[in-house]
Amino acid sequence: MSAAASLRGAMARDLPPPAGPDDDSPRGDPWNAVGYIVAGVVLYGLLGWALDEWLGTTFLVAIGILVGAGFGIYMTYARFNKADQ
Repeated sequence: MSAAASLRGAMARDLPPPAGPDDDSPRGDPWNAVGYIVAGVVLYGLLGWALDEWLGTTFLVAIGILVGAGFGIYMTYARFNKADQ
């Protein structure tokens, strides 16, 4: 038996069983969802705050927070929807 064949056999034994259609295991880490939403709110909130300071307005920070939350929710949906396919 060749070394490559024995290595392939050892690697095949280490793989977890494939998930079936009735598998109830989670599809991803929930902290990824929290991270996407928090990062979006912080990043776009800071961008809105910087634009408020630069332009002398007072409403862009609120718009930035809402847009960041929306992008975070979208990224969470896209990430976990891809895991289902």
